[in-house]
Amino acid sequence: MTVHQASAPSVADIEKAADRLAGLAVRTPLIESPALNDRFNARILFKPEVLQRTGSFKFRGAYNRISQLSPDERGRGVVAFSSGNHAQGVAAAAGMFDVDAVIAMPSDTPQVKVANVEAMGASVIRFDRFADDRMAVVKPYMDAGRILVPPFDDPAIIAGQGTLGLEILADMERLGAALDIVVAPCGGGGLIAGLSLAVKARLTETAVWAVEPEGFDDTRRSLAADRRVANEPGHTSICDAILTPSPGEITFEINRRHLAGAIAVSDAATAQAMRDAALHLKLVVEPGGAVGLAALSSGEIDIEGKCVVVVLSGGNVDPVAYARLIAA
Repeated sequence: MTVHQASAPSVADIEKAADRLAGLAVRTPLIESPALNDRFNARILFKPEVLQRTGSFKFRGAYNRISQLSPDERGRGVVAFSSGNHAQGVAAAAGMFDVDAVIAMPSDTPQVKVANVEAMGASVIRFDRFADDRMAVVKPYMDAGRILVPPFDDPAIIAGQGTLGLEILADMERLGAALDIVVAPCGGGGLIAGLSLAVKARLTETAVWAVEPEGFDDTRRSLAADRRVANEPGHTSICDAILTPSPGEITFEINRRHLAGAIAVSDAATAQAMRDAALHLKLVVEPGGAVGLAALSSGEIDIEGKCVVVVLSGGNVDPVAYARLIAA
């Protein structure tokens, strides 16, 4: 069966993805820090996808997509483009199905991510994220018959990421706690789209917020304009995992209906969030994975006295860069 980029997935699709991932994806827990609760005068629960297979939530969507390929499609191999976390998810899932994978990765991708992809058996080709068209880079491989596994704008990818939302709902029910707000990182929007679909289907009053790096706040500006808006060139950020040129078509249609809004955070605030995660949660969180925690200090979300779930989406960070940011 081939999954086409046609329409948004349903909650039933997310539930089917959860069945496919059962026993394979790590069911990451909700954890909290009394110190951070006191600082924000709220109950903050963290979903640490840094503990997920391949170190980020991306395995969920990649596995759900590749698991639905036909035998013929698997025999032709897959191709993907990614700054690192999706690449690792695709490489891991492809390896589980003995599918040959080629991954196009930006030339400034942290070497730890490239090494992880190659160690899982995928081939890596490099491109300039600011000068090259990612689709043009992978098109020759698609023309040769490989199946594209996109990083976010695909129903099966979105459904896979949405399984994270189902887990949050189940854990909150077990805790007997209200879920007032969910905050998660946003690049192309696949995570926040799947998450919001799952959460809003059951808890319509829960506010779901996306967080992006300053200069790469295309979802924030697109929501304000009520249409997809691309980022202006010339910006840089330490959040390499979520630097996308514009929201996806499918993801934006979901997010414009479900999100309470989107927030842009500075690199300085993100680095502080990484330090907070290390100090209070004992977790290594990469810059792109820490922006949700950074957003709590922005003052843009009314969290006082509320119960908030923050997704820490990934922990694949170059050790040298991590040490520099933590020590700053």
